[in-house]
Amino acid sequence: MLALVAAHALAAVAAPGLVRRWGRQALYPLAAVPAATLVWALSHTGRARAGEPVIETYPWVPRLELDFALRMGTLSWLMVVLVGGVGALVLVYSARYFRSDDPGLGRFAAVFVAFSGAMLGLVVSDDLLLLYVFWELTTVFSYLLIGSDPAKRASRRAAMQALLVTTLGGLAMLAGFVMLGHHAGSYRWSEIAGNLPGGGYLTVALVLVLLGALSKSAIFPFTFWLPRAMAAPTPVSAYLHAAAMVKAGVFLVALFGPAVADVTVWRVTLLTAGLVTLFVGAWSALRQDDLKLLLAYGTVSQLGLLMVILGAGTRDAALAGVAMVLAHALFKATLFLVVGIVDHVTGTRDLRELSGLGRRLPALAVVAALAAASMAGLPPTAGFVAKEAAFEGFLHGGGPADLAVLVGVVAGSALTAAYTLRFLWGAFAGKPDAPETDAHPVRWSFLAAPAVLAVAGLAAGVGAPAVDKLIAPYADGYPTVEEPYHLALWHGVTPALGLSALVVGVGVGLFLLTRRGRFRAGEILPFDGSAVYQRVIDGTDRLAVELTGATQRGSLPFYLGVILVIMVLLPGGVLVAGSPWSSDFRAWDTPLQAVAAAVVVIAAVAAARAPRRMTAMILVGVSGYGTALLFVLHGAPDLALTQFLVETVTIVMFVLVLRRLPEKFSERPIRASRRGRIALGVAVGAVTAGLAYVAAGGRLAEPVSVGFPDEAVSYGGGKNIVNVTLVDIRAWDTMGEVAVLVVAATGVASLIFRRARDLDRRSGIPGAANVPSRPTWLTTGATTRRQSVILQVVTRLLFHAILIFSIYLLFSGHNAPGGGFAAGLVAGLALTVRYLAGGRTELNSAAPVDAGVVLGAGLFVAVGTGVAAMPLGGEFLQSAVLDFHLPLLGHLHFVTSVFFDVGVYLIVVGLVLDILRSLGAEMDRQHEAERAAAPADGEAGSAADGETASPADEPDKELV
Repeated sequence: MLALVAAHALAAVAAPGLVRRWGRQALYPLAAVPAATLVWALSHTGRARAGEPVIETYPWVPRLELDFALRMGTLSWLMVVLVGGVGALVLVYSARYFRSDDPGLGRFAAVFVAFSGAMLGLVVSDDLLLLYVFWELTTVFSYLLIGSDPAKRASRRAAMQALLVTTLGGLAMLAGFVMLGHHAGSYRWSEIAGNLPGGGYLTVALVLVLLGALSKSAIFPFTFWLPRAMAAPTPVSAYLHAAAMVKAGVFLVALFGPAVADVTVWRVTLLTAGLVTLFVGAWSALRQDDLKLLLAYGTVSQLGLLMVILGAGTRDAALAGVAMVLAHALFKATLFLVVGIVDHVTGTRDLRELSGLGRRLPALAVVAALAAASMAGLPPTAGFVAKEAAFEGFLHGGGPADLAVLVGVVAGSALTAAYTLRFLWGAFAGKPDAPETDAHPVRWSFLAAPAVLAVAGLAAGVGAPAVDKLIAPYADGYPTVEEPYHLALWHGVTPALGLSALVVGVGVGLFLLTRRGRFRAGEILPFDGSAVYQRVIDGTDRLAVELTGATQRGSLPFYLGVILVIMVLLPGGVLVAGSPWSSDFRAWDTPLQAVAAAVVVIAAVAAARAPRRMTAMILVGVSGYGTALLFVLHGAPDLALTQFLVETVTIVMFVLVLRRLPEKFSERPIRASRRGRIALGVAVGAVTAGLAYVAAGGRLAEPVSVGFPDEAVSYGGGKNIVNVTLVDIRAWDTMGEVAVLVVAATGVASLIFRRARDLDRRSGIPGAANVPSRPTWLTTGATTRRQSVILQVVTRLLFHAILIFSIYLLFSGHNAPGGGFAAGLVAGLALTVRYLAGGRTELNSAAPVDAGVVLGAGLFVAVGTGVAAMPLGGEFLQSAVLDFHLPLLGHLHFVTSVFFDVGVYLIVVGLVLDILRSLGAEMDRQHEAERAAAPADGEAGSAADGETASPADEPDKELV
């Protein structure tokens, strides 16, 4: 099963390329994937008939006890047959429906196959969390399919409506799943079904689950989204809204039914909502003149009928419900495909404009008549067998409620017969008041898919006993009865047969009343669900606008002030009211810590009062260095080294930006409000310190890091606990952090609008022609009066030594202070010094490689190191300790996690290089462009005096 899901994913990835190469003919090989699913399901028919599930389990997230737990029972087997069989036929049909030059064909093929795979995963998932994952995937893919034509507003709105409604219902369903799984101690339905909670807990959980099922299957009050979704191409409607997506809610109800059928809220909700949906959908179908909309409202009605039958909670009704699931998929998919053909050959779906099509296209009319007979419940079709079984199920229910529901089902079925006749009359009958419709001939390849589905519906009716043996194991999961009902085409003259005849007779009468407009059905409900939805969306939008206008004022101090005030009031209030203070208070371990803390506080206060931006930045850096000193005094050299390096790099990066800002801060805020800000700052500091103190002193459990020293040696093969934790014990965390670094680097470069030519070794600016083709370091630009010769000499002496030191930190970090992060920062500082000494051209000479390449290489090395252990039987990111003897070098102790550290090193170097080129080189270029556009008097005089300058290599005076 997992292989079939993976095959769908691979086919979806390959679909756009295949369509570009072969056009619409590529849909034929793509249809082989769902066809293979059908063949696989048919090969397990014997197990389905015997009620023996096919079970597969694959580890996924062991820490969360989440596995790919797949289980195909009788119900799932039927759904797999429908998902695979109908999906393959619709793809074959689509090869004739679409044009090869359709610009969206590749996208359609990819999303359609992906949706088919998601639906397959949904119906075979045993784990409820896994089911939810596939559930939401079907929602996303259906959104893309419904909105396949983004140029049409109707498609976009319909897709968004379907997405919002089904997603919100899915979130409610997830909450129900969590409640059930939490109580049972497992999220596998096969285990939860036998360990359900009781009372109000179960009631709430089932109501939440029903919200997901009802919204997915467009059951009242969520009926409005499905007819709007008819903006999708007809093949999408034939699959999603007949055999796949909307059946997901029905499937979930059927899956839960045997375990919760006797729960009152479950039964009452399904019967009530189902009956309302049955009537509303059927009544609305009678009012439609568009054939596709008529079928859409008919689908809504039939889904309501399915919910009523499956919600009855009896063995016989469950058998009828599953049989109706099969029949509905076959006849409704057929009719949607027929409408697609009618639209293609005539150019219209308006039944008022169609006339005499049955004479011109007799084969198409026969196919439609077969499917329509099944929808109306006429023998010998599958629809007749399933509907008669439903009548029998309610006739023998034994209670007045069952008889009331039976009356509703019969009345709804009569409406179904009426709109079925309206469909056939509107599409194929000759109309005296309308000219005969011109139609192109229909090729057999176009007609094949609906013909196969129509014949399958007929065969399922004739072979009803065989179908009964296949699906009876599911129905037997309900409480047994003395004389269980079995599907058959003929049970003799029975009350159910009389009800079937009554349905047809009343349906014919209703059709005759509505055919010529002598009686037009009006609205049943006093409100329109779509209008209610629109009012809710409009109200939400308006609320968002008002809320945004009141809170998002464009003032950063206001935003920070609100956040900080809330922080002081809520956590600070708890600290004051709760008094969770420990009596064991120690101010410091050594007086030097008090000195370092005083430096941090004084520097922070001075930074807040500094009028100049650069002064404030330096003082903030002093606070950071003071914090690093505290780490040293606490015996944490690794943290201190990292803090020193981070502060240094941060200061440089800030200065790169600050040099383009005004020298001084603005005079605002005024003195009156400044005092309030100072008070708020002091309060925030006090609350933060209090929270840190209480959190550190209120620990109850033993810290997880207690065992790290032993694990660092035994598991990680190193003595530096910090580094071993980063690259071994908590390597997953580090992997996530380096991924964030890569994203941050990309974002910085994008925000600064980095120019590709800034990465060129020639820099691409005026004067670059004077740059040697093979530059040597610190000779790439002419020395000018604004460059520091001393800085160049110092750089010449220290650059390579700093790089060698970074390599030392990289490889010694497993047993001594250092590691990939600290080493990368040291190498970044070396590149920073190189930039300061010679400008961006010198930086490009020192690192003649795109920063993105360095970042990508680092991420590739880090991930590759993790993957490398898996072929050898290890886990992802698992490292190995190697001890061996080398001639001359002696004993060598090597840990493979060093390669992971190398990846971190490259990512940090790439990040610094990217920031230098973005914040430094690009801003230099902008500054030079401004100077070139409006040269200053002094610069003009210098040029007149004959001095030559190379602004490309000229670093900022203030920065140096």
